[in-house]
Amino acid sequence: MAMLGLVYLLIIFIVCFAIVHIFKLALVGFKSLNPKPAPPKEEPKQKPAQKPEPVYYIVEKKRAKRTYGEPKEISFKK
Repeated sequence: MAMLGLVYLLIIFIVCFAIVHIFKLALVGFKSLNPKPAPPKEEPKQKPAQKPEPVYYIVEKKRAKRTYGEPKEISFKK
């Protein structure tokens, strides 16, 4: 009985795999029937010479090493 379930599972997988791929191929075929019109060719325009953009550097500030004083003694009243 378990073998029959495995066979049905394999058949369902193959059928679904085939359906998905047939649908994808049909979609590609429909897209190829209506090709996009070619854009009109434009003559390349000469761009004016651009001055180079400035270069910015990120500089990290060095933090001063923090020094701590002697710990204070805290006393609590009983």
